[in-house]
Amino acid sequence: MHAPTPDDWHEANRAFWDERVPIHVGSDYYDLAAFRAGKDCLRDFEPVEVGDVEGKSLLHLQCHIGVDTLSWARHGAGPVVGLDLSEPAVEAARGLARELGFDQDRAAFVAADVHDAAEAVPDTSYDIVYTGIGALNWLPDIRRWAEVAASLVAPGGFLYLVEFHPLTDCFDDATGTKVEYDYFTRDAWVDDTPGTYADLEAPTVHNRTVEWQHPIGEVVSALAATGLRIDFLNEHDVSLVSRFEALERQDDGYYRFPAGRPRIPLMYSLKASKPAGS
Repeated sequence: MHAPTPDDWHEANRAFWDERVPIHVGSDYYDLAAFRAGKDCLRDFEPVEVGDVEGKSLLHLQCHIGVDTLSWARHGAGPVVGLDLSEPAVEAARGLARELGFDQDRAAFVAADVHDAAEAVPDTSYDIVYTGIGALNWLPDIRRWAEVAASLVAPGGFLYLVEFHPLTDCFDDATGTKVEYDYFTRDAWVDDTPGTYADLEAPTVHNRTVEWQHPIGEVVSALAATGLRIDFLNEHDVSLVSRFEALERQDDGYYRFPAGRPRIPLMYSLKASKPAGS
């Protein structure tokens, strides 16, 4: 339900994620055995849009257990740094890095709030600041986030964001055709659904979450206000999860609407650069 922001939103969300880390580590959704064996966890369009990362420093904000962070390291980025609110998530990411043979100079992980990233990460700026896929919805103030993220982009570098499209939060969960929720609401979304996207039936205790919706225009304007130049904003007709019951899982692992029905954007990606002379 939409409601005013509760005072304990930060603690509630951290408890939620702390509890889900061991569930995710052992889940088929993340399939860490396949990841350890070489599976690339990045979406197919991400390396294409980002380009060559060989030898480039990369900071991943809100990295969870680090599989995307370490996938970029496998593509040649380095050093890579992942930052996440959850201590258990960071410990899991560090363990994965060790198993893959990355030392701390090549892949480091830091436990901190994303708003404190500038003080928490080892370097003052990075060639690539990467974030997204279920990340921005946990933040109440997108302008504050944009200021922090932009401050960590090195001159000549860029921010790359991949995220679920906020339009999907407006439609009914079953068909994805009926508008039920306000696209422009600024109220918090407070939920207490048990389980997790990686295991819907997993028994869980800390189920209360507080999230926010951030329209595309708000995100783009917040980044532009920092002085970053928006290079592109791409919308995608695929999802990583079955956001609506009507979506069908395809052979490539993405969820799409059935053939023949009108599509809406389910995800988006954005690149914003910092001029070399800034």
